[in-house]
Amino acid sequence: MKKIRIKDKWFETYLSENQIQERIKQLGLQIGNDFRGEDLVIVGVLNGSFIFMADLVRAIPIPVTCEFLKISSYSGLESTGKVTEVIGIPASIAGKCILLVEDIVDTGKSISYLLNQLIDLQPKRTAIASLLFKKDAFEFNYPIDYVGFEIPNKFVVGFGLDYDGEGRNFPAIYQLRIP
Repeated sequence: MKKIRIKDKWFETYLSENQIQERIKQLGLQIGNDFRGEDLVIVGVLNGSFIFMADLVRAIPIPVTCEFLKISSYSGLESTGKVTEVIGIPASIAGKCILLVEDIVDTGKSISYLLNQLIDLQPKRTAIASLLFKKDAFEFNYPIDYVGFEIPNKFVVGFGLDYDGEGRNFPAIYQLRIP
């Protein structure tokens, strides 16, 4: 099991690069089948989703449009419980199918915030894709339509996820190592 150090913390391999890539291919095919014939806009939630979204978009076998928005709800290892919008949702989504792409859904507050913001823009349909889903931490009842991996409520880094801004570049996902 590979170990990495980021700042003052040690992490160990949780999901390999091969496991992640295989699951992304499966999700891409499923999304392509589900949205065939639709005008699909993929909206990546920055910063964490950019690596997952890039690989996911390449795995979707239908034409798509890509947009990004940026929100924040983390500080260090903990969710702050407050969502701060930094870059807004594109206004040109009325009547289109939207796929929100997240790196991880834990409490669900960020996605809940975004779903509420999208209502006024009148998309035809909104779905959610997340590489990781912490079901035990999830506080809402809306569906996460496309889940890469359901994981326990542990802190993870790599493949777009960070610890205080670092670690997004690792091709695998690592969990916090508890001594």
